[in-house]
Amino acid sequence: MHPVPTLDYDSATPNGVAAEPPNLTLAPVPALKPEQAAATTHAPRPVQRLTAWLHGILPDMLMVAISLSLFVAFWYFATKYRWDFYIRFTNIPSPGEVLANVTQLMHSDRFYSNMWISLRRILLGFGIATGFGVAFGLLIGQYRIMRGLLLPVFEVLRPIPAIAWVPMSIMLWPSNETSIVFITFLGSFFPILLNTIYGVNSVDPVLLRAGRCLGAKEPALLRQVILPAALPHIFTGLAIGMGVAWVSLIAAEMISGQFGVGYFTWEAYSLIQYSDIAIGMIVIGVLGLACSGGIRLLGNLLMPWLPAHANGGRK
Repeated sequence: MHPVPTLDYDSATPNGVAAEPPNLTLAPVPALKPEQAAATTHAPRPVQRLTAWLHGILPDMLMVAISLSLFVAFWYFATKYRWDFYIRFTNIPSPGEVLANVTQLMHSDRFYSNMWISLRRILLGFGIATGFGVAFGLLIGQYRIMRGLLLPVFEVLRPIPAIAWVPMSIMLWPSNETSIVFITFLGSFFPILLNTIYGVNSVDPVLLRAGRCLGAKEPALLRQVILPAALPHIFTGLAIGMGVAWVSLIAAEMISGQFGVGYFTWEAYSLIQYSDIAIGMIVIGVLGLACSGGIRLLGNLLMPWLPAHANGGRK
């Protein structure tokens, strides 16, 4: 028997000829510093996040600027040329007159006091309405006995406008301040209540059966299953309720108040100070927008699972 030749793969080729090993030199890889290694494994740098945020928000901000500019331009030309085609702009102050009066009011402590008083009333009345509206909505939506006892009373009271409660609230409560807060509460209570009830009724029954099968009692079921599932409808009610609350508050301040933005606006009309009327209306709009923005921000924080928050909303 002839010996079987062996091949040394380290020093020979298949032809049996020794080959020179390739001269491979690897450049040393520099070690990463601890902060650089952390940056590669975590979220993008702050500058990159800021750039991405600006890229997403700039188109919306541009549209907002264009919209407001067109509105101010229409206001300017309508007051400059005193348009009178059924809608009369003959006595409406121009944007320049309003701006000049704003600079004067910015040095007035009374003007800031009126704003803070209205904000305090709206936050107090709306906060109470949120607590009662969500609590009663959960109970009425989940339990038949609560629905039979409470819902008929609420359905009778709901069509009554909040402003119609002004004479009754003056007799019910010992001070005008309390009666105005009560009217603000009524304006926002029913939208929150009805949207909470609808949200509870929209909960998937499979989730309720799964919770009960896992041993969840009624309090835990309300807190951990029903409330999170109904949150989108609840925040819809909060947004609607905030708008109605401002309407109710301003009307109440105009009728029976002695302070607040509504009283300031009505007093300006009584004193024929047209620029102050426009300023009061602008302040109401800005404060209402800030309150609605706060509700949307809170909704984004409490409901991160919604698709609109994940992809930036619809295009």
